[in-house]
Amino acid sequence: MPFARLATATTPTCHLGLGLAAVGRPGYINLGRETDLGEDRSVETLRTRTHELLDAAYAQGVRYFDVARSYGRSEEFLADWLNARPAFDDIVVGSKWGYTYTADWTTDAEKHEVKDHTLATYERQRAETDALLGDRLDLYQIHSVTPDSPALTDKDLHARLAESAAQGLTIGFSTSGPAQVDAIRAALAVTVDGEPLFRTVQSTYNALETSAGPALAEAHDAGLTVIVKEGMANGRLADPHAPDALKAVAAETSLGCDAVALALILRRPWAGVVLSGAATTVQLASNLHAAVVDLDDEQVERLGALVEEPGAYWERRGQLPWH
Repeated sequence: MPFARLATATTPTCHLGLGLAAVGRPGYINLGRETDLGEDRSVETLRTRTHELLDAAYAQGVRYFDVARSYGRSEEFLADWLNARPAFDDIVVGSKWGYTYTADWTTDAEKHEVKDHTLATYERQRAETDALLGDRLDLYQIHSVTPDSPALTDKDLHARLAESAAQGLTIGFSTSGPAQVDAIRAALAVTVDGEPLFRTVQSTYNALETSAGPALAEAHDAGLTVIVKEGMANGRLADPHAPDALKAVAAETSLGCDAVALALILRRPWAGVVLSGAATTVQLASNLHAAVVDLDDEQVERLGALVEEPGAYWERRGQLPWH
């Protein structure tokens, strides 16, 4: 397991990773992107920004980096950065397949990505990922598995994924939507020749959406590494959008709402890696303060009152505009 490299790390930030969804393409659904990115979102501008974020993250102890085929040019940007730094051999790289980026570097496309979990898409996107990341790829995840995903039942796909696992690639999956618990439990039951197929799970979990928690605990107990995405709820837990209760606890800690929101997740014993989705180096530095936030039980209880019903949370998320 490549995540064994993180287990031996001693930096406070070893359980924090950097996801490049927000900077690998000009349009995304994070609140505040107009301020974060400005008007110049050319390929070269975002390539430079991505490299600055990666440099800052690495310098501050982050060792897991997360991309996807559908995150615009995120794999390309990461590959360029890695190729220029061959001595950085302690990094864990994860990517995802199953969505195809279709926005053509615009922010107003009718569809920004198209989902397809078939074997043919896996073969095509695996070749695309390999062409960019090659042997630097450690983890390949099925992107946003839901209970109805054919990836949960396609035996030919499972066999092909198991072949890749036998060759040293870690196979995982991510989840989205109000039925994450069902998707996680269904994926945990997938085996090939009697052996579990998946070794990692990446799910949405934050102060507003905690429904995946029990299933993530089960995945951890089954030996999977748990990666948490969208810990900031697409910007809803960052200033100035954060709920009053979160702002109050942040004031008590003298740190940002973002650091407190991510620290809340780091408290979970099953949380292996918690992703920052920072779009600026200032945001990244603030996010990484999560590693030193010390919340007491009373503060955790107050933050627990923020939890929303999963259906309502995901409906709200679905209404967020692509900026």
